[in-house]
Amino acid sequence: MQTPGRTKISDILSSKNSGKSFVVKGWVRTKRGGKNIAFIALNDGSTINNLQLVVDVPNFDETVLKQISTGACIKAEGILTESTGSGQPVELQVKNIEIYGTADAQQYPLQKKVHTPEFLREIAHLRPRTNTFGAVLRIRHAMAYAIHKYFNDNGFYYLHTPVITASDAEGAGAMFQVTTLNLDSLPKTKENKIDYSGDFFGKRTSLTVSGQLEGELGALALSQIYTFGPTFRAENSNTPRHLAEFWMIEPEMAFYEIQENMDLAEDFIKYLVKYALENCADDIAFLNQKDPELVERLQGVANTTFARLDYTEGIEILEHSGIKFEYPVFWGADLQAEHERFLVEKHFKKPVILTNYPKEIKAFYMKQNSDGKTVRAMDVLFPSIGEIIGGSQREENFDKLQARIDELKIPVKDLWWYLETRKFGTAPHSGFGLGFERLLLFVTGMANIRDVIPFPRTPNNAEF
Repeated sequence: MQTPGRTKISDILSSKNSGKSFVVKGWVRTKRGGKNIAFIALNDGSTINNLQLVVDVPNFDETVLKQISTGACIKAEGILTESTGSGQPVELQVKNIEIYGTADAQQYPLQKKVHTPEFLREIAHLRPRTNTFGAVLRIRHAMAYAIHKYFNDNGFYYLHTPVITASDAEGAGAMFQVTTLNLDSLPKTKENKIDYSGDFFGKRTSLTVSGQLEGELGALALSQIYTFGPTFRAENSNTPRHLAEFWMIEPEMAFYEIQENMDLAEDFIKYLVKYALENCADDIAFLNQKDPELVERLQGVANTTFARLDYTEGIEILEHSGIKFEYPVFWGADLQAEHERFLVEKHFKKPVILTNYPKEIKAFYMKQNSDGKTVRAMDVLFPSIGEIIGGSQREENFDKLQARIDELKIPVKDLWWYLETRKFGTAPHSGFGLGFERLLLFVTGMANIRDVIPFPRTPNNAEF
Protein backbone atom coordinates (compact mmCIF):
# COMPACT_ATOMS: atom_id res chain seq x y z
CA MET A 1 0.00 0.00 0.00
CA GLN A 2 1.39 3.38 -0.99
CA THR A 3 1.72 6.27 1.41
CA PRO A 4 -0.80 8.96 0.33
CA GLY A 5 0.83 11.43 -2.02
CA ARG A 6 4.00 9.41 -2.46
CA THR A 7 5.31 6.56 -4.60
CA LYS A 8 8.16 4.43 -3.28
CA ILE A 9 11.37 4.59 -5.26
CA SER A 10 11.50 0.78 -5.42
CA ASP A 11 8.13 0.81 -7.22
CA ILE A 12 9.18 3.56 -9.60
CA LEU A 13 12.39 1.78 -10.60
CA SER A 14 10.57 -1.50 -11.24
CA SER A 15 7.77 0.09 -13.24
CA LYS A 16 7.55 1.12 -16.88
CA ASN A 17 5.60 4.30 -16.36
CA SER A 18 7.66 6.80 -18.35
CA GLY A 19 5.74 9.96 -19.08
CA LYS A 20 3.68 9.84 -15.90
CA SER A 21 3.85 12.25 -12.98
CA PHE A 22 5.13 11.04 -9.59
CA VAL A 23 5.74 12.42 -6.12
CA VAL A 24 8.75 11.01 -4.26
CA LYS A 25 10.05 11.67 -0.77
CA GLY A 26 13.42 10.74 0.65
CA TRP A 27 16.93 11.69 1.70
CA VAL A 28 19.55 13.21 -0.58
CA ARG A 29 22.57 10.98 -1.11
CA THR A 30 24.42 13.31 -3.48
CA LYS A 31 23.90 16.53 -5.38
CA ARG A 32 26.02 17.61 -8.35
CA GLY A 33 25.75 19.84 -11.39
CA GLY A 34 26.27 23.41 -12.52
CA LYS A 35 24.42 26.61 -13.37
CA ASN A 36 21.99 25.05 -15.81
CA ILE A 37 21.26 21.57 -14.53
CA ALA A 38 21.56 19.70 -11.21
CA PHE A 39 21.40 15.99 -10.48
CA ILE A 40 20.13 14.77 -7.10
CA ALA A 41 20.43 11.12 -6.02
CA LEU A 42 17.43 10.40 -3.78
CA ASN A 43 16.86 7.34 -1.59
CA ASP A 44 13.83 6.53 0.58
CA GLY A 45 15.05 3.22 2.07
CA SER A 46 12.79 1.04 -0.04
CA THR A 47 15.69 -0.14 -2.24
CA ILE A 48 19.46 -0.08 -2.43
CA ASN A 49 19.14 1.94 -5.65
CA ASN A 50 18.75 5.71 -5.83
CA LEU A 51 16.40 7.63 -8.08
CA GLN A 52 18.08 10.38 -10.08
CA LEU A 53 16.28 13.69 -9.97
CA VAL A 54 17.04 16.11 -12.79
CA VAL A 55 16.58 19.79 -11.90
CA ASP A 56 16.46 22.60 -14.48
CA VAL A 57 18.32 25.10 -12.28
CA PRO A 58 17.17 28.41 -13.90
CA ASN A 59 13.53 27.48 -13.21
CA PHE A 60 14.04 27.02 -9.46
CA ASP A 61 14.53 29.39 -6.55
CA GLU A 62 18.27 29.56 -5.99
CA THR A 63 17.87 29.84 -2.21
CA VAL A 64 15.92 26.56 -2.14
CA LEU A 65 18.48 24.67 -4.21
CA LYS A 66 21.30 25.89 -1.99
CA GLN A 67 19.64 24.24 1.00
CA ILE A 68 19.70 20.85 -0.69
CA SER A 69 22.81 18.89 0.24
CA THR A 70 23.76 15.36 1.28
CA GLY A 71 21.52 14.29 4.17
CA ALA A 72 18.67 16.69 3.48
CA CYS A 73 15.12 15.33 3.31
CA ILE A 74 12.95 16.52 0.43
CA LYS A 75 9.72 16.01 -1.49
CA ALA A 76 9.96 16.17 -5.29
CA GLU A 77 7.30 16.08 -7.98
CA GLY A 78 8.03 15.52 -11.63
CA ILE A 79 7.70 13.49 -14.82
CA LEU A 80 9.38 10.09 -15.09
CA THR A 81 11.45 9.73 -18.26
CA GLU A 82 13.89 7.23 -19.67
CA SER A 83 17.40 8.16 -18.60
CA THR A 84 19.84 9.41 -21.20
CA GLY A 85 22.82 8.60 -18.98
CA SER A 86 24.26 5.35 -17.77
CA GLY A 87 23.65 3.89 -14.33
CA GLN A 88 19.87 4.17 -14.11
CA PRO A 89 17.00 3.20 -16.44
CA VAL A 90 14.77 6.16 -15.54
CA GLU A 91 15.00 9.60 -13.98
CA LEU A 92 12.57 12.18 -12.66
CA GLN A 93 12.39 15.54 -14.42
CA VAL A 94 11.57 17.69 -11.41
CA LYS A 95 8.89 20.38 -11.51
CA ASN A 96 8.54 21.16 -7.79
CA ILE A 97 10.68 20.62 -4.68
CA GLU A 98 9.74 21.00 -1.02
CA ILE A 99 12.40 20.76 1.68
CA TYR A 100 11.40 18.88 4.83
CA GLY A 101 14.74 19.07 6.60
CA THR A 102 18.15 20.48 5.76
CA ALA A 103 21.53 19.00 6.69
CA ASP A 104 24.55 21.22 7.20
CA ALA A 105 27.06 19.94 4.66
CA GLN A 106 29.97 20.71 6.99
CA GLN A 107 28.47 18.88 9.99
CA TYR A 108 26.62 15.93 8.44
CA PRO A 109 28.68 12.85 9.42
CA LEU A 110 27.87 10.72 6.35
CA GLN A 111 29.94 12.26 3.62
CA LYS A 112 30.58 10.73 0.19
CA LYS A 113 33.52 8.58 1.26
CA VAL A 114 34.20 5.18 2.80
CA HIS A 115 33.36 5.08 6.51
CA THR A 116 34.73 2.33 8.75
CA PRO A 117 32.28 0.04 10.59
CA GLU A 118 33.82 1.25 13.85
CA PHE A 119 33.00 4.87 13.04
CA LEU A 120 29.47 3.99 11.95
CA ARG A 121 28.80 2.20 15.25
CA GLU A 122 29.45 5.54 16.96
CA ILE A 123 26.64 7.10 14.90
CA ALA A 124 24.20 4.19 14.92
CA HIS A 125 21.34 6.72 14.81
CA LEU A 126 22.42 7.64 11.27
CA ARG A 127 24.08 4.53 9.87
CA PRO A 128 20.80 3.03 8.52
CA ARG A 129 21.01 5.75 5.84
CA THR A 130 24.17 4.22 4.38
CA ASN A 131 23.92 1.76 1.51
CA THR A 132 25.44 -1.07 3.55
CA PHE A 133 23.21 -0.76 6.58
CA GLY A 134 20.12 -0.09 4.52
CA ALA A 135 20.82 -3.40 2.77
CA VAL A 136 21.45 -5.21 6.06
CA LEU A 137 18.23 -3.93 7.64
CA ARG A 138 16.10 -4.85 4.62
CA ILE A 139 17.61 -8.34 4.65
CA ARG A 140 17.00 -8.56 8.41
CA HIS A 141 13.33 -7.79 7.83
CA ALA A 142 13.07 -10.33 5.00
CA MET A 143 14.66 -13.06 7.13
CA ALA A 144 12.31 -12.36 10.04
CA TYR A 145 9.33 -12.64 7.71
CA ALA A 146 10.71 -15.84 6.14
CA ILE A 147 11.14 -17.43 9.58
CA HIS A 148 7.49 -16.85 10.48
CA LYS A 149 6.35 -17.95 7.03
CA TYR A 150 8.34 -21.20 7.14
CA PHE A 151 7.01 -22.28 10.51
CA ASN A 152 3.44 -21.19 9.78
CA ASP A 153 3.46 -23.09 6.48
CA ASN A 154 4.78 -26.19 8.25
CA GLY A 155 2.18 -26.33 11.00
CA PHE A 156 4.09 -24.72 13.88
CA TYR A 157 2.55 -22.40 16.47
CA TYR A 158 4.31 -19.20 17.54
CA LEU A 159 4.77 -19.27 21.32
CA HIS A 160 5.71 -16.18 23.32
CA THR A 161 8.05 -17.22 26.13
CA PRO A 162 8.93 -14.93 29.06
CA VAL A 163 11.73 -12.40 28.92
CA ILE A 164 11.95 -12.33 32.75
CA THR A 165 12.79 -15.69 34.30
CA ALA A 166 13.91 -17.28 37.57
CA SER A 167 15.79 -20.12 35.85
CA ASP A 168 19.04 -20.32 33.90
CA ALA A 169 18.19 -22.53 30.95
CA GLU A 170 21.76 -23.45 30.07
CA GLY A 171 23.58 -23.14 33.36
CA ALA A 172 25.66 -20.30 31.90
CA GLY A 173 25.41 -18.13 34.97
CA ALA A 174 26.04 -14.91 33.00
CA MET A 175 22.62 -13.27 33.26
CA PHE A 176 21.33 -9.73 33.64
CA GLN A 177 19.47 -9.38 36.89
CA VAL A 178 16.01 -7.78 37.11
CA THR A 179 15.15 -6.11 40.39
CA THR A 180 13.20 -3.27 42.00
CA LEU A 181 15.30 -3.36 45.18
CA ASN A 182 17.09 -0.18 46.24
CA LEU A 183 20.61 -0.77 45.01
CA ASP A 184 21.95 1.86 47.40
CA SER A 185 20.62 -0.04 50.40
CA LEU A 186 20.13 -3.72 49.62
CA PRO A 187 18.25 -5.77 52.25
CA LYS A 188 20.23 -8.69 53.69
CA THR A 189 19.34 -12.02 55.29
CA LYS A 190 20.82 -13.33 58.54
CA GLU A 191 23.43 -15.07 56.38
CA ASN A 192 24.36 -11.64 54.93
CA LYS A 193 22.99 -12.54 51.51
CA ILE A 194 20.66 -10.33 49.49
CA ASP A 195 17.06 -10.79 50.67
CA TYR A 196 14.84 -11.02 47.60
CA SER A 197 11.63 -11.69 49.52
CA GLY A 198 10.69 -8.01 49.23
CA ASP A 199 11.61 -7.78 45.55
CA PHE A 200 8.89 -7.41 42.89
CA PHE A 201 8.69 -11.15 42.15
CA GLY A 202 9.68 -12.28 45.63
CA LYS A 203 12.74 -14.07 44.31
CA ARG A 204 15.84 -13.43 42.24
CA THR A 205 14.97 -12.97 38.56
CA SER A 206 16.94 -12.25 35.39
CA LEU A 207 16.57 -11.57 31.68
CA THR A 208 16.28 -14.84 29.81
CA VAL A 209 19.14 -16.53 27.97
CA SER A 210 16.74 -18.83 26.12
CA GLY A 211 13.05 -19.58 25.68
CA GLN A 212 13.76 -23.28 25.21
CA LEU A 213 12.55 -24.73 28.51
CA GLU A 214 9.21 -22.94 28.28
CA GLY A 215 9.11 -23.84 24.59
CA GLU A 216 9.26 -27.52 25.53
CA LEU A 217 6.12 -27.06 27.63
CA GLY A 218 4.32 -25.72 24.58
CA ALA A 219 5.52 -28.56 22.37
CA LEU A 220 4.24 -31.12 24.86
CA ALA A 221 0.75 -29.77 24.29
CA LEU A 222 0.68 -28.31 20.76
CA SER A 223 3.20 -30.76 19.21
CA GLN A 224 5.14 -28.14 17.21
CA ILE A 225 5.96 -24.63 18.40
CA TYR A 226 8.64 -22.03 17.84
CA THR A 227 9.83 -18.99 19.73
CA PHE A 228 11.41 -15.91 18.19
CA GLY A 229 12.44 -13.16 20.54
CA PRO A 230 15.21 -11.30 22.35
CA THR A 231 17.63 -13.08 24.67
CA PHE A 232 20.36 -11.70 26.90
CA ARG A 233 23.78 -12.81 28.14
CA ALA A 234 26.00 -10.80 30.45
CA GLU A 235 29.27 -12.22 29.16
CA ASN A 236 32.11 -9.70 29.20
CA SER A 237 33.01 -10.55 25.61
CA ASN A 238 34.13 -8.16 22.90
CA THR A 239 34.52 -10.67 20.07
CA PRO A 240 32.97 -10.12 16.60
CA ARG A 241 30.55 -13.01 17.37
CA HIS A 242 28.98 -11.94 20.67
CA LEU A 243 26.26 -9.51 21.76
CA ALA A 244 24.69 -8.92 25.15
CA GLU A 245 21.24 -8.62 23.55
CA PHE A 246 20.37 -10.73 20.54
CA TRP A 247 17.45 -12.62 18.98
CA MET A 248 16.91 -16.38 18.98
CA ILE A 249 14.67 -18.70 16.98
CA GLU A 250 13.90 -21.89 18.93
CA PRO A 251 11.55 -24.55 17.54
CA GLU A 252 10.53 -27.44 19.81
CA MET A 253 8.81 -30.54 18.46
CA ALA A 254 7.08 -33.41 20.26
CA PHE A 255 7.65 -36.88 18.76
CA TYR A 256 10.84 -35.75 16.96
CA GLU A 257 14.00 -37.72 17.60
CA ILE A 258 17.50 -36.58 16.69
CA GLN A 259 17.25 -37.61 13.02
CA GLU A 260 14.05 -35.64 12.43
CA ASN A 261 15.59 -32.74 14.31
CA MET A 262 18.56 -32.67 11.94
CA ASP A 263 16.28 -32.95 8.92
CA LEU A 264 14.23 -29.97 10.09
CA ALA A 265 17.30 -27.84 10.85
CA GLU A 266 18.78 -28.48 7.39
CA ASP A 267 15.51 -27.82 5.58
CA PHE A 268 14.85 -24.67 7.62
CA ILE A 269 18.22 -23.04 7.07
CA LYS A 270 18.22 -23.89 3.35
CA TYR A 271 14.78 -22.33 3.03
CA LEU A 272 16.00 -19.10 4.62
CA VAL A 273 19.08 -18.86 2.41
CA LYS A 274 17.03 -19.54 -0.72
CA TYR A 275 14.48 -16.94 0.37
CA ALA A 276 17.24 -14.36 0.73
CA LEU A 277 18.69 -15.15 -2.71
CA GLU A 278 15.26 -14.89 -4.34
CA ASN A 279 13.83 -11.90 -2.48
CA CYS A 280 16.86 -9.77 -1.54
CA ALA A 281 18.73 -9.99 -4.85
CA ASP A 282 19.60 -6.28 -5.19
CA ASP A 283 20.85 -5.95 -1.62
CA ILE A 284 22.85 -9.17 -1.79
CA ALA A 285 24.35 -8.12 -5.14
CA PHE A 286 25.49 -4.87 -3.52
CA LEU A 287 27.00 -6.70 -0.53
CA ASN A 288 28.65 -9.14 -2.92
CA GLN A 289 30.75 -6.23 -4.18
CA LYS A 290 32.29 -6.02 -0.72
CA ASP A 291 32.55 -9.79 -0.31
CA PRO A 292 32.93 -11.30 -3.81
CA GLU A 293 32.35 -14.86 -2.53
CA LEU A 294 29.07 -14.08 -0.76
CA VAL A 295 26.64 -15.27 -3.45
CA GLU A 296 28.75 -18.36 -4.09
CA ARG A 297 28.65 -19.28 -0.37
CA LEU A 298 24.89 -18.75 -0.20
CA GLN A 299 24.26 -20.86 -3.29
CA GLY A 300 26.61 -23.51 -1.92
CA VAL A 301 24.50 -23.87 1.22
CA ALA A 302 21.17 -23.74 -0.62
CA ASN A 303 22.09 -26.41 -3.18
CA THR A 304 24.04 -29.02 -1.24
CA THR A 305 23.30 -31.86 1.16
CA PHE A 306 24.93 -31.24 4.53
CA ALA A 307 27.56 -33.69 5.77
CA ARG A 308 26.57 -35.56 8.95
CA LEU A 309 28.99 -37.25 11.32
CA ASP A 310 29.59 -38.07 14.96
CA TYR A 311 31.62 -35.76 17.17
CA THR A 312 34.10 -38.64 17.64
CA GLU A 313 34.68 -38.88 13.89
CA GLY A 314 35.08 -35.11 13.71
CA ILE A 315 37.77 -35.23 16.42
CA GLU A 316 39.63 -37.92 14.51
CA ILE A 317 39.58 -35.82 11.32
CA LEU A 318 40.94 -32.82 13.23
CA GLU A 319 43.64 -34.89 14.95
CA HIS A 320 44.87 -36.24 11.61
CA SER A 321 44.60 -32.91 9.76
CA GLY A 322 48.23 -31.95 10.26
CA ILE A 323 47.06 -28.50 11.38
CA LYS A 324 48.44 -26.95 14.56
CA PHE A 325 45.33 -25.34 15.98
CA GLU A 326 45.43 -22.58 18.55
CA TYR A 327 43.14 -24.63 20.80
CA PRO A 328 44.10 -28.29 21.44
CA VAL A 329 42.03 -31.09 19.94
CA PHE A 330 41.13 -34.14 22.02
CA TRP A 331 38.05 -36.24 22.73
CA GLY A 332 36.04 -34.24 25.21
CA ALA A 333 37.18 -30.85 23.93
CA ASP A 334 34.55 -28.20 23.29
CA LEU A 335 35.17 -27.41 19.63
CA GLN A 336 36.21 -23.85 18.78
CA ALA A 337 35.38 -21.85 15.66
CA GLU A 338 38.75 -22.75 14.11
CA HIS A 339 37.96 -26.48 14.43
CA GLU A 340 34.42 -26.09 13.11
CA ARG A 341 35.50 -23.99 10.14
CA PHE A 342 38.24 -26.48 9.21
CA LEU A 343 35.67 -29.27 9.00
CA VAL A 344 33.33 -27.11 6.89
CA GLU A 345 35.70 -25.11 4.71
CA LYS A 346 38.72 -27.39 4.27
CA HIS A 347 37.69 -31.00 4.83
CA PHE A 348 34.08 -31.41 3.68
CA LYS A 349 33.78 -28.11 1.79
CA LYS A 350 30.10 -27.87 2.73
CA PRO A 351 27.95 -27.42 5.86
CA VAL A 352 28.35 -30.09 8.53
CA ILE A 353 26.03 -31.42 11.22
CA LEU A 354 27.93 -32.90 14.17
CA THR A 355 26.09 -35.20 16.57
CA ASN A 356 26.62 -37.28 19.72
CA TYR A 357 28.80 -34.93 21.77
CA PRO A 358 30.35 -35.82 25.15
CA LYS A 359 27.72 -35.18 27.82
CA GLU A 360 30.22 -33.26 29.97
CA ILE A 361 30.36 -30.34 27.52
CA LYS A 362 26.62 -30.15 26.85
CA ALA A 363 23.58 -28.98 28.76
CA PHE A 364 21.72 -31.05 31.36
CA TYR A 365 18.53 -31.44 29.31
CA MET A 366 20.07 -33.38 26.39
CA LYS A 367 19.08 -37.03 25.96
CA GLN A 368 21.78 -39.43 27.06
CA ASN A 369 22.93 -42.20 24.75
CA SER A 370 23.25 -45.79 25.91
CA ASP A 371 27.06 -45.53 26.07
CA GLY A 372 26.76 -43.34 29.17
CA LYS A 373 29.30 -40.89 27.73
CA THR A 374 27.52 -39.00 24.98
CA VAL A 375 24.25 -37.16 24.39
CA ARG A 376 22.07 -36.70 21.32
CA ALA A 377 23.25 -33.18 20.62
CA MET A 378 23.58 -31.67 17.16
CA ASP A 379 25.41 -28.60 15.92
CA VAL A 380 25.06 -27.21 12.40
CA LEU A 381 28.36 -25.72 11.20
CA PHE A 382 28.59 -23.15 8.40
CA PRO A 383 31.41 -21.64 6.36
CA SER A 384 32.75 -18.32 7.73
CA ILE A 385 30.62 -18.71 10.86
CA GLY A 386 31.24 -22.05 12.54
CA GLU A 387 28.29 -23.11 14.69
CA ILE A 388 25.07 -21.48 13.50
CA ILE A 389 22.53 -23.89 15.02
CA GLY A 390 22.73 -25.86 18.26
CA GLY A 391 20.15 -28.39 19.36
CA SER A 392 19.41 -31.85 20.68
CA GLN A 393 16.88 -34.49 21.44
CA ARG A 394 15.68 -33.65 24.94
CA GLU A 395 15.86 -36.12 27.81
CA GLU A 396 12.30 -37.34 28.34
CA ASN A 397 13.09 -39.88 31.09
CA PHE A 398 12.31 -38.45 34.54
CA ASP A 399 14.87 -40.49 36.48
CA LYS A 400 17.72 -39.75 34.07
CA LEU A 401 16.91 -36.06 33.96
CA GLN A 402 16.64 -35.88 37.74
CA ALA A 403 19.98 -37.67 38.14
CA ARG A 404 21.69 -35.30 35.71
CA ILE A 405 20.28 -32.25 37.51
CA ASP A 406 21.51 -33.63 40.83
CA GLU A 407 24.91 -34.44 39.32
CA LEU A 408 25.35 -30.86 38.15
CA LYS A 409 23.95 -29.49 41.45
CA ILE A 410 21.27 -27.45 39.67
CA PRO A 411 18.66 -26.18 42.18
CA VAL A 412 15.53 -28.31 41.67
CA LYS A 413 13.35 -25.57 43.17
CA ASP A 414 13.86 -23.56 39.98
CA LEU A 415 13.00 -26.45 37.66
CA TRP A 416 10.23 -28.41 39.40
CA TRP A 417 7.77 -27.49 36.63
CA TYR A 418 10.19 -28.69 33.95
CA LEU A 419 10.64 -32.05 35.69
CA GLU A 420 6.89 -32.50 36.07
CA THR A 421 6.44 -32.67 32.31
CA ARG A 422 8.45 -35.93 32.49
CA LYS A 423 6.01 -37.29 35.08
CA PHE A 424 2.75 -36.42 33.32
CA GLY A 425 2.57 -37.72 29.77
CA THR A 426 6.22 -37.55 28.80
CA ALA A 427 7.14 -38.02 25.16
CA PRO A 428 10.23 -38.01 22.93
CA HIS A 429 10.89 -34.47 21.79
CA SER A 430 13.61 -32.37 20.22
CA GLY A 431 14.51 -28.80 19.33
CA PHE A 432 17.23 -26.39 18.36
CA GLY A 433 18.23 -22.76 18.51
CA LEU A 434 19.30 -20.48 15.68
CA GLY A 435 20.91 -17.18 16.58
CA PHE A 436 19.23 -14.63 14.32
CA GLU A 437 22.29 -12.39 14.14
CA ARG A 438 24.53 -15.39 13.33
CA LEU A 439 22.21 -16.14 10.41
CA LEU A 440 22.43 -12.52 9.28
CA LEU A 441 26.22 -12.58 9.46
CA PHE A 442 26.18 -15.45 6.98
CA VAL A 443 23.52 -14.04 4.66
CA THR A 444 25.02 -10.54 4.49
CA GLY A 445 28.72 -11.41 4.62
CA MET A 446 29.28 -8.81 7.34
CA ALA A 447 32.32 -9.48 9.51
CA ASN A 448 31.07 -8.27 12.89
CA ILE A 449 27.84 -9.22 14.62
CA ARG A 450 27.46 -5.63 15.85
CA ASP A 451 26.78 -4.63 12.27
CA VAL A 452 23.71 -6.84 11.68
CA ILE A 453 21.59 -5.51 14.55
CA PRO A 454 20.28 -1.92 14.55
CA PHE A 455 21.60 -0.95 17.99
CA PRO A 456 24.24 -3.31 19.38
CA ARG A 457 24.49 -3.95 23.12
CA THR A 458 28.02 -4.91 24.17
CA PRO A 459 30.22 -4.36 27.25
CA ASN A 460 30.35 -0.63 28.09
CA ASN A 461 28.01 0.21 25.19
CA ALA A 462 24.30 0.88 25.62
CA GLU A 463 23.96 3.99 23.48
CA PHE A 464 20.95 4.91 21.36
